Amino acid sequence: MAEKLLAEKFSRWDSADYLKTEEDIELYFELCLQEDPGDGSLIRRALGSIARARGMSQLARDTGLAREGLYKALSPEGNPEFATVMKVIKALGLKLGVPSTQS
Repeated sequence: MAEKLLAEKFSRWDSADYLKTEEDIELYFELCLQEDPGDGSLIRRALGSIARARGMSQLARDTGLAREGLYKALSPEGNPEFATVMKVIKALGLKLGVPSTQS
C-alpha cells in the first residue's frame, strides 16, 4: 500500500485553471490586491495567473511586449517596471481600485 502511495504523481496546482469567468478573475485580482504584503509579489502572481488563464500570447499582442518577457516579469522572481504592470492591467481589462473610506 505504501508503495502505491509513493508511486502516485500529483500535478502542480495552478490558480489559472480555476479562473473561468470574468467574475472569477475580478474577485481573484481584488483579493490579491487586498492581501499583497506590500512588495507586489501577490499582484504579480495574480496577473501571471490571469494572463495564463486568458492566453499569454494574446496578452503579448495586446501590450506590445514579448511573451517570454511577460512570463519573466510576472513570475515570482520577476520585478517588472510599474509601466509594465499598468500595461498588463489595462490589457487584461482590470482596474486598480481605491477602497472607499466612507461607511
